[in-house]
Amino acid sequence: MKTRYSFSVVRYVHDVVGGEFVNVGVALYAPDENFIDAWCTNKYGRLSKLFISVDGDQFRSLMSFLETRIDDARRKLEGEFQFSGKPKDILEILHKIVPKDDSSLQFSQPGGGLATDPKKTLRELFERYVERYSEKKEHAARDDKEVWKIFRHPLEQRRVTKYLQPHMIVTNDYEYEFEHAWKNKQWRVLEPLSFDLENGHSIKDKAAKWLGRAMALQNSKEEFKLYLLLGKPMREELMQAYTKAENILHKIPVAKEFVREQEAESFANSVQHEIEEHEGKP
Repeated sequence: MKTRYSFSVVRYVHDVVGGEFVNVGVALYAPDENFIDAWCTNKYGRLSKLFISVDGDQFRSLMSFLETRIDDARRKLEGEFQFSGKPKDILEILHKIVPKDDSSLQFSQPGGGLATDPKKTLRELFERYVERYSEKKEHAARDDKEVWKIFRHPLEQRRVTKYLQPHMIVTNDYEYEFEHAWKNKQWRVLEPLSFDLENGHSIKDKAAKWLGRAMALQNSKEEFKLYLLLGKPMREELMQAYTKAENILHKIPVAKEFVREQEAESFANSVQHEIEEHEGKP
């Protein structure tokens, strides 16, 4: 079944007077599905070539701010907006986040249509309006944060993200804080890992790094289970390296479970069941 949506292209305007801008993201809103999300790039290489004085840290903070506020708006769709009336389109929401003034962030007039899968449509729009203009070198498709968003959405739909919290696993010689964890007899810690990297060497190196990290944590006095939320490479020629990376991860010596992107919905169901069982809720 198709649902209506509106979208807006997020633009970074370096000089408001000159009016020069670069597309840096896309935000999409499907009111009937209570769906709102934004894909934003955190790569500023192209910006620095066009606008010499770009501050990379400031730009990444700007992108993080927008995504955080979009997350807030998503929660309101199932809360106060149910009583006060939902926004008419994505631009109304964006202008509440960033007022229409001389900000470095500006938004295009909304487009829209009908979509079967708003999340998929958002990704396609991001590729069309943002990634297609990036240099090949910058096309390392996704980072860990973007992989987490794939898993976060079904968890939010089941209203269990409020039970997730940061938790640090500690040993005598090493400690590591997981951003997303919950406890049910023992700690369950979630770690999104993107293997959608530039080359096969980087993919295997990342897996080896996590093998080493897990080995350093195996002597922790508290029991925990590690859930690796895996994002595979988009490019077919990197799949062989990804298979080898999984083989490396299988050597992790702690209790673990691999969860692939296509398993995000079923994983969210299992998390919901465990948390509701632990909290004593129906």
